Amino acid sequence: MKGSMKLNKFFLGGMFVLLLTATALPAPDPQQTPPGGEQMKRITVPVDYVSVLFTVTDKKNHFITNLKKDDFKVFENDQPQQTLIFRSETDLPLKIALLVDASASITGKLKFEQEAAIEFLQSILRKGRDEALLVTFDSSVELVQDFTDDIDLLSSAIRKIRAGGGTALYDAISRTAEEKLLTQKGNFRKVIIVITDGDDNQSHVQSLTEVIQMAQRADAAIYAISTNSSGFALSLKENSRKYDKILKEMADETGGQAFFPFKAQDLSQSFEDISRELRSQYNIGYTPANSVHDGKFRTIRIVAEDKHLHVKARRGYFAPAETH
Repeated sequence: MKGSMKLNKFFLGGMFVLLLTATALPAPDPQQTPPGGEQMKRITVPVDYVSVLFTVTDKKNHFITNLKKDDFKVFENDQPQQTLIFRSETDLPLKIALLVDASASITGKLKFEQEAAIEFLQSILRKGRDEALLVTFDSSVELVQDFTDDIDLLSSAIRKIRAGGGTALYDAISRTAEEKLLTQKGNFRKVIIVITDGDDNQSHVQSLTEVIQMAQRADAAIYAISTNSSGFALSLKENSRKYDKILKEMADETGGQAFFPFKAQDLSQSFEDISRELRSQYNIGYTPANSVHDGKFRTIRIVAEDKHLHVKARRGYFAPAETH
């Protein structure tokens, strides 16, 4: 890819990706004055503060959105942590990076992908609050439309996509995370949504681990929509199960979710499910008991007191590294 994230030519084929993002909570304004005229007590958020977005579902996969701080315990590297902040995040601003597979393998499915993506953006983007960008990828990656809240610009760009070429899936995800999401600072949600068969034949990045780590560094959750299901794919591949496993691993490790629609027409339902999840989250924050700046990966585990509930969150984060 050329330049500093103009995303001119930098994505993978065989897949349609969408990204959104989340970062740490802002510290309260110490200068804010209450009605009585007395200045509020200064409250600061520690430098090493860790913020985690997560969802909670019951056995029927229904989102539970009325829980409290005491309903959860947080563990880092299996060590209990003291929760500093807990709140529901049903209205968090979104940063959406939409990556559209423009490889030859999706030629017969492109129209469904385009219309489903436009419908999704129309339903979720709020003027002045949420933004999305569009990247296409085949043998290379290209930024077609940078971050904007203008749905007309995004829709027009999506409809102009033409398919052809190889697939650089790993490059698309890792470079988008590094060049467009890692640099985004603020109180919003980052997500990567991928529509693909999971195959990769053109990337310079060869390791799935490297792709996942880059998304984790950017605090971006990956939502993968597979095109391998019978009735959807033009022809079933022998490796489809392996590719679906790759997509699920990406999603599980970053706190997202993998979808496996039966046919192309079901894409809209997958996008609707993603939209519902993004508006049904919690944010929990803590200062790690381990204050060492070693740059190492640390696991995060959020446990609900009610054992019948399922918590979904990113698997961990990279501690800050000591600078000299």
